[in-house]
Amino acid sequence: MNVIITGASKGFGKSIATIFAAHGHDVFICARNTDRLLAVQQELRAQFSGVRIEAMPCDLSTPGGAKAFGEWFLSFNISPDVLVNNAGLFDPGSVYNEPEGTLEHMISVNLYSAYHLTRTLIHKMIAKKHGHIFNMCSIASLKAYPNGGAYSISKFALAGFSKNLREEMKPFGVKVTAVYPGAAYTDSWSETGVNPQRIMEADDIAKMIYAASLLSPQACVEDIVLRPQLGDL
Repeated sequence: MNVIITGASKGFGKSIATIFAAHGHDVFICARNTDRLLAVQQELRAQFSGVRIEAMPCDLSTPGGAKAFGEWFLSFNISPDVLVNNAGLFDPGSVYNEPEGTLEHMISVNLYSAYHLTRTLIHKMIAKKHGHIFNMCSIASLKAYPNGGAYSISKFALAGFSKNLREEMKPFGVKVTAVYPGAAYTDSWSETGVNPQRIMEADDIAKMIYAASLLSPQACVEDIVLRPQLGDL
């Protein structure tokens, strides 16, 4: 399979790229941080010499950046099998006091990136009547929580995008899965003092996405909800 993963320089994205590469699939990744992205590319190439690992640094928060990444993939003259819209960002705050522009920033990173990249690639999937799109939502897409503000709004919007896309793609044989992870140990949690044993591992989310990608064409996992065993923080 040809697997496209955004925001793959760390956290969920890196774990997802690793599990697909480990099972022999070609991986195409992007992230904003060039040095970190190219380091992940070299790391995966060293670990999995038999698969193709391609990387393009880009900022998906702009329509031009998202479209450019999609067109870069299409320039290889191959078809997308799996697209993981993982790129995202969390800016804490509340609607009544977060800085001006926070909502616009969260929407551009957490929603528009997936929207524009998907639109660039999906026609190839439709033509083949094959493909699987995973949208990395959040438990913040399901329930508001303190200090969630614009982030939660953007993730609710991404969940709506995913549900709408799922309905649209049913006749075309293209699967759409919304992923709703709770707290998992990534860089964003590394300096919070939270015990890593209290929350999930990034690999937990990667394993569920990989498993969902293996089902028969007749089966689609519409939603994946994962929470720490002891519940949300």
